[in-house]
Amino acid sequence: MRRLLIPLLFAACTARAGDVQVAVAANFTAPAKLLAAEFEKDSGHRAQLAFGGTGKFYAQIRNGAPFEVLLAADDETPAKLAQEGVAVAGSRYTYATGRLALWSAQPGYVDDKGEVLKKGGFRHLAIANPKLAPYGAAAVEALTALGRLDAVQAKFVQGENIAQTHQFVASGNAELGFVALSQVMKDGRISAGSAWIVPTDLHRPIRQDAVLLNKGRGRPAAEAWLGFLKGDKAKTIIMSFGYEV
Repeated sequence: MRRLLIPLLFAACTARAGDVQVAVAANFTAPAKLLAAEFEKDSGHRAQLAFGGTGKFYAQIRNGAPFEVLLAADDETPAKLAQEGVAVAGSRYTYATGRLALWSAQPGYVDDKGEVLKKGGFRHLAIANPKLAPYGAAAVEALTALGRLDAVQAKFVQGENIAQTHQFVASGNAELGFVALSQVMKDGRISAGSAWIVPTDLHRPIRQDAVLLNKGRGRPAAEAWLGFLKGDKAKTIIMSFGYEV
């Protein structure tokens, strides 16, 4: 009987474990991957992650995509999904507040006060589509507050989302660009190149909300994932990438 006890317990735990389909805003790619690994260790559940623009995820979810949880790059999209009856009312909360950074892959190119925007000398400035990407909208707000929008707008290289915007700068197709701080920060420091962390008073807060979608209602793995994100371990990981929680 004792020989059977451990296998039976293991089988029971395995039966309770499951997958959760998560749509993740592109700026949150690196922390989400690390969080998913820790989530599986702690719960036995697996988070299957898909990365992309929040605007595109909204359209896919409205058209029946099998996502159970959305980690958006804004707070408006989850609220809209809840209002439209596609997400579970009362499940929405802010899992992270993003920070915007002006970044170049070249060390020393961007100074720590963003004066490079005034000096010019660059041909291309990457920015995410402000109509679809919250970080792009924040970049336009920051440039407007600085009085530099008209001067640099002709130099814009526009990415479909923040991941593509980062790639423009990383590849050298743009000398610098506005990206999510989380894309260029690891363990509390800029991992490569040079950056100016844009002061938060230059744009509206980039509140990133999570929401349980209808397809995740009553699904243990989906509810466990949202609960895990609220815990201290998850918060520590999120903050290490430059987010506020």
